[in-house]
Amino acid sequence: MTTKVAVVGATGRMGKFIGDVVESSPEFTLVASLNSHSDLAEMLSADVIVDVTAPSVSPSVVEFATSHGKSVLVGTSGWSEDRIQSLSSTLAERENVGVIIIPNFSLGSALATSFATAAARYFDSIEIVESHHPGKVDSPSGTAVRTAELMADARRSRGPVVAPHVDQRARGEQVAGIPVHSLRLSGVVAHQQVIFGGPGETLTLDHLTMSQESYTAGILLGLGAVAAARGVTVGLDKLIDLSPKAAGGE
Repeated sequence: MTTKVAVVGATGRMGKFIGDVVESSPEFTLVASLNSHSDLAEMLSADVIVDVTAPSVSPSVVEFATSHGKSVLVGTSGWSEDRIQSLSSTLAERENVGVIIIPNFSLGSALATSFATAAARYFDSIEIVESHHPGKVDSPSGTAVRTAELMADARRSRGPVVAPHVDQRARGEQVAGIPVHSLRLSGVVAHQQVIFGGPGETLTLDHLTMSQESYTAGILLGLGAVAAARGVTVGLDKLIDLSPKAAGGE
């Protein structure tokens, strides 16, 4: 028996790709593809919902789905910490559903964010540069926001990063106290650099997405996990084991 999937935002760049991934997998069946003109009730024939709409639309999709007993895999940006906390409170009263929010379906991106979170404890100068295709309407990206929030939390005991002259617009937008610079360029799929500065040295963690194919493994992981999810889960890293021993290390 396959898991029935509905994709909301199916005509967008990511929605089309996720639809193709679902249809290519023997474990899932695409039963509904919703666009901006669709009635949300069309999703109710599915076992699980995938939301890849827009930041302004995503909360209403998640609310409709979870209120009707459907768990949701969210690939839409814009889920700030405040939104996530509000959703967690709502789902506390809906014990049989869950929402998995994945800012980036790339395994490499999840690893890069994990590495950046570890490195953030050792450097006081940290900035993020993220680049995406011109069609991406939100900035900073959800991946950059998530990375900045995790780094800020990891270095809480050390204090805020050193970020001079942030009152100047060219210094980027501060996210959790960390400057983030967003580029929107033709020829780019996704690219994020986290740059650390310390006495006499710099460290750059660089992740480059060259094609949407890099999202396939993460999409399938998310689809496989969402049916059993309860409450709110944020990040692909929560679905994979990042410990060295899991990869065959000692």
